[in-house]
Amino acid sequence: MNRVQTRLESLFTDKSKKRFIPFITVGDPSLEVTFQLVLKLVEAGADVIELGVPYSDPLADGPVIQRASKRALSQGVQLPDALLLGQRLREAGVSIPLLIFTYVNPVIQYGIERFFADINKFDLDGAIIPDLPFEENERARGIAAQHGTDLIQLVAPTSQERLALIGKESGGFLYCVSSLGVTGVRQEIPVEVRELVEQARANSSAPIGVGFGISTPEQVKEVAKYADAVIVGSAIVQEVEKYTEELINETTRNSALENVKKFVRTLTDAIQ
Repeated sequence: MNRVQTRLESLFTDKSKKRFIPFITVGDPSLEVTFQLVLKLVEAGADVIELGVPYSDPLADGPVIQRASKRALSQGVQLPDALLLGQRLREAGVSIPLLIFTYVNPVIQYGIERFFADINKFDLDGAIIPDLPFEENERARGIAAQHGTDLIQLVAPTSQERLALIGKESGGFLYCVSSLGVTGVRQEIPVEVRELVEQARANSSAPIGVGFGISTPEQVKEVAKYADAVIVGSAIVQEVEKYTEELINETTRNSALENVKKFVRTLTDAIQ
């Protein structure tokens, strides 16, 4: 029996088209607003969406996403809420791939097998777990595969010696971290990123996505010249933060949602 092609595999079948992947923190400033924001991201041209689970010690995230996590955690938002949000988005007609971005401790507390089983149950597509090293994620990869989901692998400028091994096991796409350190808005993309992508291509047949620090239409356009997908997180979360009060207020929410959508549209337009 032939294996069913995943949404991510189907998405990247057309190699002539570059893809845009936004990240958003679930529960910032509320679960209801996050639901509506994701719908706006889809309208703005998102191809995949990372649903970021708020966490108290987000080692890979800079101050913008840390603040967003704090706001979401103050309302009690946790991993199960992100999974249920994904289910609600499917019920609302969202058909693009949805990924859970979380840290390993919440997954362990939830149960690794239960985690990937529920990703499949709620019709999501996979997970990104940045603090789960490749050398320690074989079991998680196996469980993800059993449930027809992807555990996205990350490589960084320090991963050259491990690229061949990681690249061989990549599912969905290979996430190239554009710079050392945490996520955040940066003035420029390091010149070494293009070299990292070239090395990744030589060691993997998976599509290449580049993230961490990409924040402007100009940066998106530049990275899209050599990557298959461009990932933007902090710049979008920062835009949401700018309109926090308006998003919380139901009378001003629609206008604020449209403003965030317009910002994201400038990024998706740059990738065409």
